[in-house]
Amino acid sequence: PRFQSDTDAIINVSTAAICGTDLHAYHGEVPGFEPGIVMGHEFMGTVADVGSKVTTLKVGDRVVASDITACGTCWYCRQGQHWNCPKRSLFGYGPAFGESLAGGQAEQVRIPFADTVLIPVPPSLPDEQVLFLGDILTTGYLCALNGGVKPGDLVAVVGCGPVGIFAQMAARVMGAARVYGIDRISDRLAMAERFGSVPINFETKDPKDVIWADSNGRGADVALEAVGGKDPLDTAIRVIRPHGTVSIVGVHLEENYPFSAVDGFVRELTVRFGVGDPIRLAAQILPLIEQGVLQPQQIITHRISLDEVPEGYRIFNERKAFKVVVKF
Repeated sequence: PRFQSDTDAIINVSTAAICGTDLHAYHGEVPGFEPGIVMGHEFMGTVADVGSKVTTLKVGDRVVASDITACGTCWYCRQGQHWNCPKRSLFGYGPAFGESLAGGQAEQVRIPFADTVLIPVPPSLPDEQVLFLGDILTTGYLCALNGGVKPGDLVAVVGCGPVGIFAQMAARVMGAARVYGIDRISDRLAMAERFGSVPINFETKDPKDVIWADSNGRGADVALEAVGGKDPLDTAIRVIRPHGTVSIVGVHLEENYPFSAVDGFVRELTVRFGVGDPIRLAAQILPLIEQGVLQPQQIITHRISLDEVPEGYRIFNERKAFKVVVKF
């Protein structure tokens, strides 16, 4: 890749990952995504070169890339709302969310607005501990943060994929007394249980019945929705108590959602959508990794080379892998 702006940097990729969001492009569901676009928005490495207007980075710096780009200077960026930057793009996703940028499942990547988009990480932490700062760890953490999880809360997490697992981890870090992981896939439920959550298979038990029985009929204080789609959101709304909060980071593509305003009014519900923001939250999460409070590398099940990426997509798509990382 070559510079297209003085604020660009080039990085040599050391580790990347396949994200569940990549599967939408894999299945041809992303508007404007064409064959030949380099995929991947979860990646990290070392700085190989910097443009003349890059001021905070130098060659050799170890960095994690945010999954999205942002200019760092507009009104939204100054408020810490980088997803709404007019110059936002998503690496490796075509023109669906802005400029079409080559992704990180490659040996080198051009990084626009490098001072804003690249997150320096200490050399003491291995790649696998910090890689997920660029997307899914931050997204799961934001879900719990937006939910207002506090000590003593009962928290229900709908979805036990990587983002859902990280939302469960974050809820415990924030002091939740009990965390429920709701899914139907046995391997994912086992992963949730491994990290201390109470697993609920919604195909065999009604999550509302389980949670309400455990809470003397009150319901969960907070529900975190990490899947996307009508049914998971319905579940999240059903399991929370009156005056509870639903925090949503699942990807929702429905233009209309049949939500009962009467139910929301009578139960005084708070419903909040959010998108992970690594640029804003990495500095808050990184110390938790350094202290060993969060150990995100534990979700990795498969490690592959760049040549094995097609096979990596196959097993990830078939749910034979929980999280696949690409080593360079």
